[in-house]
Formats: sequence, C-alpha cells, structure tokens
Amino acid sequence: MTARLLAGRALSEQVKEGLRARVAALRARGVVPGLGTVLVGDDPGSRAYVAGKHRDCAEVGIASIRAELSADASEADVLATVERLNRDPATTGYLVQLPLPPGVDAQRVLASVDPGKDADGLHPVNLGRLVLQVSGDDSGPLPCTPRGILELLRHHGVPLRGAEVVVVGRGVTVGRPLGLLLTRRGVDATVTSVHTATRDVAGHVRRADVVVAAAGSPGMIRPEWVRPGAAVLDVGITRTADPATGRARLVGDVDPGVAEVAGWLAPMPGGVGPMTRAMLLANVVDRAERESHT
Repeated sequence: MTARLLAGRALSEQVKEGLRARVAALRARGVVPGLGTVLVGDDPGSRAYVAGKHRDCAEVGIASIRAELSADASEADVLATVERLNRDPATTGYLVQLPLPPGVDAQRVLASVDPGKDADGLHPVNLGRLVLQVSGDDSGPLPCTPRGILELLRHHGVPLRGAEVVVVGRGVTVGRPLGLLLTRRGVDATVTSVHTATRDVAGHVRRADVVVAAAGSPGMIRPEWVRPGAAVLDVGITRTADPATGRARLVGDVDPGVAEVAGWLAPMPGGVGPMTRAMLLANVVDRAERESHT
C-alpha cells in the first residue's frame, strides 16, 4: 500500500486520553458528565452499537444512562422517555438509536430532543446553527462523523485551505453537514457535493484533492477515478454476505486498489468510524464543561 494511513483508531485513543483528563477535572469539581441512549426494540446491530457507546463512556469516566423500550412501545412511550431525559440533570447529552419501529415517527421523536442535549449534533436546531456558523464558533454540538473527519484530516496534516474536496453522498449524517464544516473560515476548503443525479461523478472525483465517500455503494470509488496523491476517506458502510463463509460483512465505498494511487487513505473499518465514536464523547464533555461554567 502506497497511501499513508489516516488511522482513526490511533487518533481516537489520543482523543479519549484527553477526554479522560477533562472528565477527571470535572469530577473533581463535582460534575459528572452523563451520556444517555434510547434503544427501542431488539435489533442486534442497534444493540451492539449502543453497547459500544457505553463501553467508550466507561473508558473515559462518563456516566451511562440507558433507556430501553420493547419493540411494541408506542410513539407516546418513546416521546415520554425523551422528555424524561430532557429533564434529567444527570443526562448531559443523549441519542435516540435509529431505526425506530414502524408506527413511531422518527422525525417527531428526534425533534423532541432538547437541542442542548443532542449528543449526535443532528437536531434540526443544531444543523441550523451550523448553517449560520461561517467561522469556527462551536457553541453547539457538531455532527459526530463530519467533526471526526475534520479532526482526522487536520491531525495528519492534509492541506484543506483552498483544497478541492468532493463529498460523494448528500445525507444529513455526513454529506450535507460536512460541506458546511469544510467551507467555514479557518478551514476554507472548496466543496463539491456529488450524488445520484450528478452527471459525471468520476470526473468530479478526478479533480479532487480530498475525496470523502459516503454513498453506501460498495467499491464505487475506483483507482482510475482518483488523482494520484489525493486523500481518500471511506465513510460508506454496506452489509453484504461473504461469498466464502455466507456470513455478513461490512464493505466500504472505496475499492481496495485506491490504496496504490492515493496519498492518504482512511479505510473502512478503522478510519473514520472510531473518530465518530470519540466525537460523540467529546460533544458530551464539551457541554458538561460549558454547563459547569454557567
């Protein structure tokens, strides 16, 4: 592999080490940051995802607040749980794990979360604040994956000022908020968003200094699409069956051959994913510190 590795796991451990010190300082002042999760139903993927969040909390000293409801919980039940966490002083921030069962309006539930306790940074109010922030005024929680991508690029010294960045995918979790973060003053990248209606995706990618693949289309970013020396970050995740074993495996958006062309590569797994988890913790600690000084 010729590309330099954008190693999210290693950086996330450094981030968590810093968070441990910040949490210890908060606890010394009697402030205990707490991350809450709302899990509805028994989806194995969701349960594993939430369990990982609470393992991360234990590593840095953040308290865990778990709210679990059965798969037949009504929308009223879920909204009542959200309201309870909104009022709970021990819950610094929390997330509602998706997907929610049929019959529960996910958008209504998410909009009911207190924006100040939005650990994911994806509440409509917080996304609106991000639109208005033309500079680096991080007064509210930032979306975890875009924040993690920016931290990863900065840590490894990937030039962003004036760089041409192509974001493949326009989802609200990665594509849209990432474009806003990268074009703020102090970062100053030039961002192109490509999607299913883009006429020449390959042409846009070939001109890019940085490519962020977040389309959920396995292997779509091929080596011949990538400008030699570009930074490529694989954020796409698709669950497929391994033909050799029949077991499910996760596949990214970037063809493995891109490693022989790119200058930097954040693979999937091990690249952006660990940073997403670390940034969730950072959002909680950031809010605990702000609240402790008010």
